[in-house]
Amino acid sequence: MKYKYILFDLDGTLTDPGVGITKAVQYALKKNNIIEESLSTLEIFIGPPLKDSFMEFYSFDEKMISDSIKYFREYFRKNGIFENEVYSGILDLLGELKNRGCKIAVATSKPTVFANTVLKHFGMMEYFDLIVGSNLDGTLGNKAEIINRAIENLKIKNLKETIMIGDRKYDIIGAEKNNIDSIGVLYGYGSLEELEAANPTYIVDSISQLNELLT
Repeated sequence: MKYKYILFDLDGTLTDPGVGITKAVQYALKKNNIIEESLSTLEIFIGPPLKDSFMEFYSFDEKMISDSIKYFREYFRKNGIFENEVYSGILDLLGELKNRGCKIAVATSKPTVFANTVLKHFGMMEYFDLIVGSNLDGTLGNKAEIINRAIENLKIKNLKETIMIGDRKYDIIGAEKNNIDSIGVLYGYGSLEELEAANPTYIVDSISQLNELLT
C-alpha cells in the first residue's frame, strides 16, 4: 500500500450530517429573526468552520457570529448531532484499512467533543488511532492547522505515506499546505467544480472507488 497514514474528514466523508447541521443552522438563524424554510439552502454550512460561514453567507458581525454559534450548539448538542448517518460502505473500508496496518485519523473542523460523540454513537471509535477537531473556543479552527496537528500527533516522518480524504475544498487546501496528497470525494457536499479548483491528487465518485484507490 502506498499510504500508511490516512486522515479522514468527518462530515460529508465518513457520515452524512445534512439534516442535523442544517436544522441547527436554521434554528440559529431563526434566533436572529431570519427564516430559512429550505434546509437544502443551508447545506453550504456543511464542512467549513461555522464562523466563516455565518460571516460569508449572512455578513454577521462578531457578536452575531458568537451568538449564532451558541444557538447552533444549543440545538446540535441535544438533537442535531444524532440526525446523522454513516455512509454505506465506510465501516467496511475502515475495517480493511485497519487490517492492513494503516494508522487512521479523523481531521475535522467539527469541535473534537462533538466528533467523539458522533463516532461513539455509531460505534466507530475502534477504527481510529487519533481524532483531531477544533476547540469549542474557536481555536484550531483552520483545516490546515488541524491536519498539521494530526501529522504531529501521529509522529509522521514520511509525508509521502500520508493522505487526506474529504468532500470540500478546505480538506484539499489543508492537505496541500501540509505537503501531503489528497482525495476529493464526490458523494459528500462539495461539487466537482469546487474540488477540481482545489486540485486534489485524486477525485473519486463513490466509496467503492475510494476503497479501490486506497487498498
